[in-house]
Amino acid sequence: MEEELLKVENLWSGYKETNILKGINLVIKRGEFWGVAGPNGAGKTTLLKSITKILSPKRGKIFFKGKNIARMDARKLAQKVAVVPQFSIFWLSFTVKDFILLGRIPYLPRFYLERREDYEAVEEAMELTGTTHLQERRINELSGGEKQKVVIARSLAQKPEFLLLDEPVSHLDIKHQLEILNLIEKLNQKEKVTILMISHDLNLTSHYVSKLILMKEGKIFARGTPQEVITEDNIEKVYEIKVKVSSNGRKNPVISLW
Repeated sequence: MEEELLKVENLWSGYKETNILKGINLVIKRGEFWGVAGPNGAGKTTLLKSITKILSPKRGKIFFKGKNIARMDARKLAQKVAVVPQFSIFWLSFTVKDFILLGRIPYLPRFYLERREDYEAVEEAMELTGTTHLQERRINELSGGEKQKVVIARSLAQKPEFLLLDEPVSHLDIKHQLEILNLIEKLNQKEKVTILMISHDLNLTSHYVSKLILMKEGKIFARGTPQEVITEDNIEKVYEIKVKVSSNGRKNPVISLW
C-alpha cells in the first residue's frame, strides 16, 4: 500500500479575515505527480503557502507523513518539502554553485560552515538538472530557462521527498517549457520525488501529470486523472467559456477554443 505523504483535512486558509480556501480535503501518496489548475484567485498559490507553513490554517489540519505540520519545526519540514516559486528575484549575483548551496541551509547547524555532504548534494543536484557546466557563471547572466533549472537544482539540494512548483514554466518559451517539464517528469519517475505543480496551461499539464485538481472559488471542483477532470462541461463551469476537448495520441485531453 502506497504511503500517504500529504493529507489535508478540511482546510480553511487565507489572509487576515478573508478565507481563500474553503474546506479543502486532499490526499497525495508517495511517488504521485499532481497538477493544480483553476482561474486566477481560485486558491492555488494559497494552497501551496499553507502546505509550506507560510500561511497558518484558520481551520483544519495538514499532515506530512502523518505529522501535523503545525507542530513540525520549519527547518525539519524544509528538509523534506521544497518549493519552486512562481517568481525568483536575484538580488545578489551569486555564482550558480553558491546559489544552489543555499538549498542546504535547512541542514546547517547555526554558525557552521558547509560540510562535504552539502557540496556533494549540490553536485548531485547540478547533475540531475544538467547545470554542472553553469556552476561558475553568475546567476544574473543566465537565460530564463537556465535560471529556472538552477532554481529547481537549489530545491533538489534540499533532498526533498515532496516538491511543490508554482507555475514553473509560465514565463518561458515553448522549448524551455518542455525542457523544464521533462526535467520535472524525470525527477518524479526516476528519482521518485512526489510532485505538486500549479499550472494555468491545461494542455501541457495533462501531458505530464497523473492526477489533476481543478479549483474554483477556493474549493476543489473536480479531481482525478486528466481525462476525468478536463471535460467540456467542467471547463465551461469553472472558466465560464465553451471549449472543445479532444484527445491526442497518448489519450491526453486537448483543449481547443474552436
